[in-house]
Amino acid sequence: MKILLIATLLLLSLSAENNTTHQKTPKTDQNSTKIETKASKQLKKQMQREAKFAKEQRFYQGKDYDLSYAEVDPNSLDDIPLIEPDYDFDMDDVYD
Repeated sequence: MKILLIATLLLLSLSAENNTTHQKTPKTDQNSTKIETKASKQLKKQMQREAKFAKEQRFYQGKDYDLSYAEVDPNSLDDIPLIEPDYDFDMDDVYD
């Protein structure tokens, strides 16, 4: 009688384990799709960062920009008067 009861309990526990493993299989598929979605989102975000970095690098290197309008003409510098430095910097009056 005890052997029959133990065998029945053993079979019930094995069948319960089989049912739970079958139920876990779709959840694993859902988890893998969630992981793939997260990975694809992170991949898109990283690609956007790299595109932004590439755009900023073009700006910093200045290859696409013509900045010749901001250059100073050396001939126009002759018209500016030269300011002589004042080397008479005497601080003795301050401390009296």
